[in-house]
Amino acid sequence: MEHPGFFERVGPFSLRVIASSIGAELGADADPERELKDVRPLDGAGEGDLSFADNPKYLPALSKTHASVCIVPPKFVRKLPGGTTGLVMPEPYRGFAKATALFYPNSLRAKTAGAPGADETVHAVHPSAVLEPDVTVEPGAIVGPEAHIGEGTTIAAGAVIGYRVHIGRGSYIGPNAAVTHALLGNRVVIHAGVAIGQDGFGFAMGREGHLKVPQIGRVVIQDDVEIGANSTVDRGALRDTIIGEGTKIDNLVQIGHNVIVGRHCIIVSQTGISGSSELGDFVALGGQVGVIGHIKIGAGAQIAGTSNVRGDVPPGARWGGTPAKPVRQWFRELTVLSQLAERKDIKGDQGGGGDGD
Repeated sequence: MEHPGFFERVGPFSLRVIASSIGAELGADADPERELKDVRPLDGAGEGDLSFADNPKYLPALSKTHASVCIVPPKFVRKLPGGTTGLVMPEPYRGFAKATALFYPNSLRAKTAGAPGADETVHAVHPSAVLEPDVTVEPGAIVGPEAHIGEGTTIAAGAVIGYRVHIGRGSYIGPNAAVTHALLGNRVVIHAGVAIGQDGFGFAMGREGHLKVPQIGRVVIQDDVEIGANSTVDRGALRDTIIGEGTKIDNLVQIGHNVIVGRHCIIVSQTGISGSSELGDFVALGGQVGVIGHIKIGAGAQIAGTSNVRGDVPPGARWGGTPAKPVRQWFRELTVLSQLAERKDIKGDQGGGGDGD
């Protein structure tokens, strides 16, 4: 059965209404009465969908999109593919934020567990939730409306399982963990204090202030994933944030919205992965690694601890440093710097001088 989603969509809306709501100009070939039904990413949009593009990095995706309408800056109008109408404005990301709020008016307030029910206030499990056999819900835990918990799973004391969350079989949700807007597989281990499914850090910055961008995606965590204490995984903006099968995540790790983590990755403590980055299978990130947004780290790559990754990393590569680079180059640079420093110290010692004594 297909999951019904976490946010209710309204509409459809005419192009005239959307343009007026977001402050955009209709393209030359636009039909003001054409109706749109949803907002989607460039590579997932189809007939009746609205998308946006404001980053040159996504021009290839723009050229292939099947979106009916796309919000673009004036310089991208000529890049629109045939069959896609433009909504033109200087700040497409702000326009997209307003359009998403139009289609999903309740998306800026998360649906969590809420009260168990007016006549069931003494129970931690909402009447509409489904618990398979041998599920344990410890004291103080809350299981929200329409949640589904698989056989043999434990929900520890103080944990919160939000609206429509699905958790597979044989899983463990630790004390005071919060799981919202998420679908979890089998044998998933979530340690104490983990937060999964909160909205991503999306703001369209501008002179009028920072406009919050609705985050209507989900978090999908596949089988046999383990996430350490006090780590956080943001839900996607339009697409899903995905943690692949068998991946192990240490304590105090931040994973931003739309991130895709492959299968059997290792992510060590205090690492931060910015939005829309992708890790291939079997990637290993050492402690305190920082990964900027919208880059790809190829399968099997290893990043040394405290490194800062600012560009794509080839599969199987070993990188380190700030900015990160192949380890051999990094080690050579460190060696040269060390030698230069030693030479300077020697010259300084030979230069004599004194303190006047």
